[in-house]
Amino acid sequence: MGDEHRSGCPINLALEVFGDRWTLLILRDLMFAGKRHYREFLHSEEQISSNILADRLNMLVEQGIVTRADDPTHKQKAIYSLTEDGIAMLPVLVQMGVWGRKHRPASPELATFSDGLEKGGPKLLADLTAELRRTHLGTPARGKSKGPRRRPA
Repeated sequence: MGDEHRSGCPINLALEVFGDRWTLLILRDLMFAGKRHYREFLHSEEQISSNILADRLNMLVEQGIVTRADDPTHKQKAIYSLTEDGIAMLPVLVQMGVWGRKHRPASPELATFSDGLEKGGPKLLADLTAELRRTHLGTPARGKSKGPRRRPA
């Protein structure tokens, strides 16, 4: 992606990276479903096509939101990890889930997960951020709070 932007508006700049549904769903799966491999993303309920998935993963890597590394357990697999910039999207996705639960017909199971994220407040958000850093960046985790850990797959 080039350095050309439609405008310097911060919302526009964010939408240039995250402005389609697939990109946010990939981040959701990295954050809440523990998905790290290409084939795992293909098995999401929303049924992303393989060409769109490859395009979005490449764009996220180019933008520095996600990294791609060879999987040491399998020569033909890659492991995708969030960067610090990707982890910074956690509060945005949590709030999108809260809005979706309150204003759209969410499934009861996933609505409960979103409700737990909202009720957990800043402490749970901090703990989830630390857990993502440990999982994706290798940063040691500190204390943990009670609350949802993973979105039901």
